[in-house]
Amino acid sequence: MPDPGATILTAELSNTFAYTRSLGPVLSQFALGLRDGRIVGSRSSDGTVSVPPIEFDAASGAPISEVVDVAPVGTVTTWSWNPEHIDGQPVEAPFAWALIRLDGADSALLHAVEVSSASEMSTGMRVHAVWRAARSGRIDDIAYFAPGETAEPAERNTAENPDGEQVIITTPITTTITHSATEEESRYLEGLKAGKLIGTRIGSGVDAGRVYFPPRSVSPADGAPAVEHVELPDTGIVTTFCIVNVPFQGQRIKPPYVAAYVLLDGSDIPFLHLILDCPADEVRMGMRVEAVWVPEDERELSMGSISHFRPTGEPDAEYDSYREFL
Repeated sequence: MPDPGATILTAELSNTFAYTRSLGPVLSQFALGLRDGRIVGSRSSDGTVSVPPIEFDAASGAPISEVVDVAPVGTVTTWSWNPEHIDGQPVEAPFAWALIRLDGADSALLHAVEVSSASEMSTGMRVHAVWRAARSGRIDDIAYFAPGETAEPAERNTAENPDGEQVIITTPITTTITHSATEEESRYLEGLKAGKLIGTRIGSGVDAGRVYFPPRSVSPADGAPAVEHVELPDTGIVTTFCIVNVPFQGQRIKPPYVAAYVLLDGSDIPFLHLILDCPADEVRMGMRVEAVWVPEDERELSMGSISHFRPTGEPDAEYDSYREFL
């Protein structure tokens, strides 16, 4: 393959989602126990005690009705050494992940055992829970397990928790990747930082002659390659739009405001951006608009280099000129 004609851009991207769930009547008792510095399990109809508790009897399928306390001391049934710390793990220094069968339980609980080296770990060793001072009902209310038969009683909980028998837990989930842009994306992003709008023209097939912005390396219809980079003007027309009236977390503009699809002059597909500098109820299909760029020293490798679009004051475009782009 030939070398790309543009510097290929890369960036670290992180996606974070706060997963929120109600624990229900059984697991809520487990969470409330952790807040109090106790560990509880569920007893099935055959007498088996599971920790953490299960919500339905494995033997009969009936909902669990009996929750019992178990000891904060137990036996390591198997383990694996963790030599390097990763963000989010319970212990900073090297530690062991272990399955621990607590006294009074028939199942094993996965948790961390804090020891100074792997040589101190063994299957069958006795360990006890070490509690955090501030506890919210999460499994990491147990900071870690330590070698030894004797567990210190949990201190009085210093965290403020809502009242109620049903516990709601929020777990932030984050994925971080390194994204490498294509040659077309790289040209497009560099263009935005330079105050230019760069698209691509498809050379053949069903999209022959079509100009895509943002650019594409091939036609999405039949895979025909792009043959030309095209610098587009920063003016266009509103094809369709939505007035945003509902506030939401992270919103940077006070509603109402307009999110619209803008068809740049000379392009063949609209893209989404903001329409500002006019009352929301005056935005309409066919309105002529122009880009409002952020100051040159604030531009970046993203569409954020355009603050928004605003009306030009020119006459509206005829409907037939954009009807196929709706």
